[in-house]
Amino acid sequence: MWYFCKSWSLSSKQMKEMEKSGVLKGALSAEQQLALISVCTDLKAAVEGATFIQECTPENLELKKKIFGQLDLIVGDSVILSSSTSCLLPSKLFTGLKHVKQCIVSHPVNPPYFVPLVEIVPHPETDPSTTERTYALMKKIGQSPVKLNREIEGFVLNRLQYAVISEAWRLVGEGVISPTDLDLVMSDGLGMRYAFIGPLETMHLNAEGVSSYCERYAEGMKLVLNTFGPVPEFSGETVQKVNQALSEKIPVVPKALDARRKWRDECLTGLAKLKTQMKSD
Repeated sequence: MWYFCKSWSLSSKQMKEMEKSGVLKGALSAEQQLALISVCTDLKAAVEGATFIQECTPENLELKKKIFGQLDLIVGDSVILSSSTSCLLPSKLFTGLKHVKQCIVSHPVNPPYFVPLVEIVPHPETDPSTTERTYALMKKIGQSPVKLNREIEGFVLNRLQYAVISEAWRLVGEGVISPTDLDLVMSDGLGMRYAFIGPLETMHLNAEGVSSYCERYAEGMKLVLNTFGPVPEFSGETVQKVNQALSEKIPVVPKALDARRKWRDECLTGLAKLKTQMKSD
């Protein structure tokens, strides 16, 4: 209960700050939204009357399976059972459940309030209507959902993220660039354009369309890609090198980490407001 009280106090403070800065989602005030949140220690009572249930427990397969097994026994045939998992495949979570057609993964991105993407990943037996209803709900609450046609390890966001991390780790480990400058390549380089357009549209705009881009740059891309090495171990000297560089910039103590996270969220808030403004212009 102490953890809940602490989390509740923090959430209440954040929602009021977002309301003050004009980025609170929904038509209700922060106080009105907070009044709709309640705590319940009985699972059956907690989900009574629900049409959409979002599980947000730690990334522990057995724990999640236990929860969905319990939910499977008490929900009706129209309730959507959704998981926030970032890496567990739907087939590992939901196979064998009576309501498997109503099960889906809705993976938000951290921090979810400031980064609106939600990956919607179906189980092989998920009914298409479950996917469509989940997609519509996420759109309605102001998120940016994307639909995966089938499950795959890491979904899409983490596959892209891990590809970047993998090469970043290799470049630092091989002494090509420092950890600080590596991050700068993303924050002041690729990240500037990727905040507004994706890699495929970047290709499209950097030539006279995608076909033109491939004609111009395919050989050069393949030349570079063939120099990529194996998956890094993420251990040893490179861990020490990266950790030292980042710890000098942001000491690994709660106060410093929390301050940097607050700064990150403020930046994301500003970016979200800018993107909203640009869409309305």
